[in-house]
Amino acid sequence: MAPHEAAAVPPQGPGRLSRRRLLRAFFDRPAVDVAPELLGRVLVRRLPDGTRLAGRIVEAEAYEPGDPASHGFRGPTPRNASMFGPPGRLYVYFTYGHHWMLNVVTRPEGEGSAVLLRALEPLEGLPVMAASRGRIDARDLCSGPGKLAQALGVDRAQDGEDLVRGQVVWLEVGAQTPRDRVAAGGRVGVSVGVDVPWRFVVTGDPFVSKGRVGPPSATARRSPPSTR
Repeated sequence: MAPHEAAAVPPQGPGRLSRRRLLRAFFDRPAVDVAPELLGRVLVRRLPDGTRLAGRIVEAEAYEPGDPASHGFRGPTPRNASMFGPPGRLYVYFTYGHHWMLNVVTRPEGEGSAVLLRALEPLEGLPVMAASRGRIDARDLCSGPGKLAQALGVDRAQDGEDLVRGQVVWLEVGAQTPRDRVAAGGRVGVSVGVDVPWRFVVTGDPFVSKGRVGPPSATARRSPPSTR
C-alpha cells in the first residue's frame, strides 16, 4: 500500500467504500498526480445540524505552479492564499459572479497547486442536496463545480478547511477508480492552457459534467448556480 493511503484498508468489493480519511502525504504531491487518484474518493460535508452529505468524485482538474490558467500563477494574494497550502486544505473561490468552486490544495506549502473538483456522484444526503439545488434528478445535483458547491452548502466560509483532520469537510479513501477507467483531456472554462490534458474523468460515468473544453461560453457566465 502506498504511504499516502490510510493504513490497513480492507479490499474494496462492489459497493464498499472505506470511510478512512486520506492522509496528508496523499496531497503533498503535484496536482497532476493527485487529480486522477482523487477519482473514486469520497468528499464529505457535515452541516451545522450534523447532517452528513457525501459524494464520490468522478471529475477533477489539475492546476500547477507556472500554469497560466491557475489562480496561483502570479503568486499569493488575500483571495488565493489558501491555494498556497499547506497541502490537504480546501481552497474555495467565487467565479462568474454566481459560483463557488471547491479545490483540493496539493504540493508543499508555498507552491500554489490545487485540484478543482468538477463533479460528484451523490451518495448520502440526496434530499438535502436536491432541496439546495432545486433539482430532483440525482445526475443534476453535483455534475459541475458550481452545482456541487451549492448541493453541499460550501462557500467562502469553508475556505482553508483541513480536509485531513477537519470536522466540516474532508476526504475519505472510498475506492479509487482503476486507471483503465480514467480518461484525460483538456480543461473546461479556461482560455489559456487549453490543450494541457489535466482534466480527469471516470470514463462513461453519468455524473460527469457536460462542461465544454476551452473558454466559458457567454451563457455559462450569465447562468445562476442552479442551471450551470
